[in-house]
Amino acid sequence: MKLVNQLLLAACFMVATPCSYGQLTKEQIKEHQELSKMTKEQANKKASKDARNEAKRLKKEGWKAAPGSLPMEKQLDRSFAMFYELDTDYQQKYFTEQSMAVGTTFNAAKMQASELARLGQIGQIQSEATAIVDNSVANNQLTAAEAESITKSIMSGKTLSSQSLGRIIPVVELYRDLPNGNKEVMIRIFYDGASAREIARKAALGDLKDEAGQMK
Repeated sequence: MKLVNQLLLAACFMVATPCSYGQLTKEQIKEHQELSKMTKEQANKKASKDARNEAKRLKKEGWKAAPGSLPMEKQLDRSFAMFYELDTDYQQKYFTEQSMAVGTTFNAAKMQASELARLGQIGQIQSEATAIVDNSVANNQLTAAEAESITKSIMSGKTLSSQSLGRIIPVVELYRDLPNGNKEVMIRIFYDGASAREIARKAALGDLKDEAGQMK
């Protein structure tokens, strides 16, 4: 029980302090911090410019907007706007994941790419959950041995699955025809950062309770 209370304190601490930017590089984090100083209008202009540049590049590579979806430029514009958006703590507001898959039909490739994107999001949430555990070690709320056991459980996927994310709608959905007749699909999804961090906290707490039970 003492172990459970320790991680509860750690989880509360993580709520009160800025969390990580998910899987962003140092350069991307710096760019987000600079963008946070911009006006919303300036940020939107940058997003539109980046979207136009990427659309030009993707079209040269043979990519097209998926049937029934928005034009490529509109999809990418929305994608960049969401990528640059920060919450009130200057954290990344959305977790993002991109995946590509090849199939004999568009629907087969899309289904596979969507599942890969979900699994990628789970990977980011697992990283957030292990960050909570690492933080509790740094604050002397867990021992290194306890943290290692909990981290192994989190990373093994015992508490997290792609279904735990619920319904996800892709923001970018593109495809291209390959020389052999197959279809390649690109999916880019976004997931609310606050919801992702809440799932991470619950996963860490769930594994902690299991660990406490085993220790008893």
